[in-house]
Amino acid sequence: MQKEIQEQVNKGVMLPLMEEFYTIQGEGYHKGTAAYFIRVGGCDVGCHWCDVKESWNPKSHPPTAIEAIAENANNYSKTIVITGGEPLTWDMGPLTSLLKNMGMNTHIETSGAYPLSGSWDWICLSPKKMKLPTKQVYKAAHELKVIIYNKNDFKFAEEQAAKVGSDCILYLQPEWSKRETMIPQIVDYVMANPKWMVSLQTHKYLNIP
Repeated sequence: MQKEIQEQVNKGVMLPLMEEFYTIQGEGYHKGTAAYFIRVGGCDVGCHWCDVKESWNPKSHPPTAIEAIAENANNYSKTIVITGGEPLTWDMGPLTSLLKNMGMNTHIETSGAYPLSGSWDWICLSPKKMKLPTKQVYKAAHELKVIIYNKNDFKFAEEQAAKVGSDCILYLQPEWSKRETMIPQIVDYVMANPKWMVSLQTHKYLNIP
């Protein structure tokens, strides 16, 4: 039975579901809007400052049929944000097809480390140095969100901005534990380089998921 379930996961018709919840999008272009979040387990990118390390091991999260995931989402919102972990670890085609057929808007938050799958209304690309995005994800991204942990990350941000499309919206976001140190530097950088905008984790300030 376990082999059969794993085959279903590999096909994307079941996914290791960590959590799902209705909340306010706290980051980037859609901040302040209501959205239903689907957090999928599984990630080997390995960000040392990741605040959901419990998502990394997919075996820790129950394989769940995408029909059940979509039905739960349909009870709350028309805007669905799929995040992780790294959702592109898995084939997102079956789930997003189901969501789109139900009239929902599909958003993804991804490091872009794996090939792009699924049908998306909005792609938020947050690249990581440890495992860079694929060329396909760079070209498809609507929003580039670079996490700033130290001053060296500004150079990384510019390198990443050079790879996305001309219409991609550019954000610099302080890593939460370094926010007091990095926010003044980000503000100065954006004022000197106004192609960038500031993104904050407003949901943490609001004390919501």
